[in-house]
Amino acid sequence: MATVRKTITVTDQQDGWIKAQIEAGHYTNDSEYIRDLIRREQERSAEVDAIRAALLEGEASGKPRAFDPQAFKKRMLNVHG
Repeated sequence: MATVRKTITVTDQQDGWIKAQIEAGHYTNDSEYIRDLIRREQERSAEVDAIRAALLEGEASGKPRAFDPQAFKKRMLNVHG
């Protein structure tokens, strides 16, 4: 995978936080820490997109139907014992 060199600016407080993460042994350098943050944000964004898609699918599926929790429990007991 190709890499691209970037220059970023952080505050002194943010720099201290990054250094503390490295000193604690969580990361080996600044770049590894920043890449991990980006990966986590990509994963979070994908999860949010999946939830949005499920909500849209649910809204498009039609009118809600009444739910009988007792009948559901009985059905599940019959199926799963």
